[in-house]
Amino acid sequence: MDFTYDAEQEALRDVARQAMNREVGGARLRQMADDLDGIDADLWTTLVDLGWTGLVIPEAFGGAGGGLSDLSIVLNETGRVPLPGPFFSSAVMATLAAKALGANSLLADLSAGRTRGTVALHEFGHGDPLGTVRTRARRRGATWVLDGVKPLVLDGHTADWAIVVAGTEEGRRAFLVEKPDGEPVPALDPTRKVARLEFHDRPCEPIGPGGNQASIWHRIMADTSVALAAETLGTADRALTLAIDYTKERVVFDQPVASFQVVKHKIVDMFHQIEMARVAVQFAAWASDAEAPERQRAAAMAAAYTSEAAVKVTGEAIQLHGGVGFTWACDAHFLFKRAKQNDVLIGGHAGQRKRLATMLIDTA
Repeated sequence: MDFTYDAEQEALRDVARQAMNREVGGARLRQMADDLDGIDADLWTTLVDLGWTGLVIPEAFGGAGGGLSDLSIVLNETGRVPLPGPFFSSAVMATLAAKALGANSLLADLSAGRTRGTVALHEFGHGDPLGTVRTRARRRGATWVLDGVKPLVLDGHTADWAIVVAGTEEGRRAFLVEKPDGEPVPALDPTRKVARLEFHDRPCEPIGPGGNQASIWHRIMADTSVALAAETLGTADRALTLAIDYTKERVVFDQPVASFQVVKHKIVDMFHQIEMARVAVQFAAWASDAEAPERQRAAAMAAAYTSEAAVKVTGEAIQLHGGVGFTWACDAHFLFKRAKQNDVLIGGHAGQRKRLATMLIDTA
């Protein structure tokens, strides 16, 4: 199977890399990391103008009509920076959820960047995020209300709306909450903001088909985990590049650090892990777009391997920088924090391996 990019995909990758190198320099990255909201209006306008906010939205709603493979190319480049702001929460998580649920009324504004959404899924616990949901939705007269806590919602304090997953008598369902106005909470990655949402008889609107939506949400989580893996892959790739460049320049005992055998072995191991992850991500994205029978397994494999590999690669990059890697001036620590925080989202690599094991056992 050939995963070589075609001419249009190569052009998309080149444009994405040039845009990230131009728009997200060290000064802007650190400024947005220190900002409580983590939003830069000019940067958001640039992303909208590039068409990235509507990349996977159908053309009928103003989008580009692309697939997960196209989105993964862009995310690979945004992960290299790493891109701060609400792009992943809105243009990826919220968009994939709205599409899968058939909430078409949300898509045009998402595509045009007029509104930003997010998804409130995770709750306290570990493993499958859907299994941790304790928030409840119930009818109160002619309306629905929510009660519960969502402790980890990406950009939940700045999003215009949130798709909240809650339990009902019929099973797990999605509900739309306007202006969630969450409480910002500390996070490991300062470039990706996190908020806590508390609901006490909060009015909401059900979206998507009636009944239990668990199967829809498993698909949303699978596609989101592939997208997250694509971003994480870019983060690890950039960490390797930084490590190679620094060890070539750093001289110890009158020799470049890169000339030492132990450093060469470490660099090769890092490269091997990244390339294995690259194959897994590209295959998983293709499998989702092609509706291949093995797409769920491919998503779990890509997410599990990539997140674990990226944490190791970005950590090794800091070690190869020595004391410099821990300083605020070096980007290596930003890359490690992005990879590590990504690792705990969508169930983490342990949760993904458990999903994969369950699928394989069920098949056997």
